[in-house]
Amino acid sequence: MTKVWRALRHCLETEDEKAAGTKRALKGIFFIYLILLLRVIVFKYPPELLSEIRRSWGKDVILEGLATANFTLFHTITMYIRYWGQLNSFENLFGNVVCFVPFGFLLPFLHPDSRYAWVLLINAFLFVSAIEVFQLVTAFGAFDVDDILLNCFGALLGHMLFRLCGIRT
Repeated sequence: MTKVWRALRHCLETEDEKAAGTKRALKGIFFIYLILLLRVIVFKYPPELLSEIRRSWGKDVILEGLATANFTLFHTITMYIRYWGQLNSFENLFGNVVCFVPFGFLLPFLHPDSRYAWVLLINAFLFVSAIEVFQLVTAFGAFDVDDILLNCFGALLGHMLFRLCGIRT
């Protein structure tokens, strides 16, 4: 494991061929992570259902999405806490956090400005907001402002892990 941390630290501190190779590998890992993330969040339904949603898409789909969207901060989080044993609360609360920890850990290696927590948070917010808006207009999911909060918190935890592991610039 120390070899991995040394390689990661090396790619942050130098610009040699070994560091370039590590960065290429991290870009590939990050790309695969993003594809898997989109699969889990956006394209989670069976292909037949996604096709049916796509075929029936129209202005009324957006209006229905707006009617069912959560624009109230902490509304969904409070509901999941209140009905902890009755809903898939654990999956929704912790899943929304955990799935973005790699985002916060990996992005600082690939985007040097993301080594600042506030820049990473802006990047996470923009990415997650784009997913939520996509879900709103396509009906491939539901818009929820609490998902944005939880996902950004997960990215921030990933960034904290980046810092706690002694990987500093």
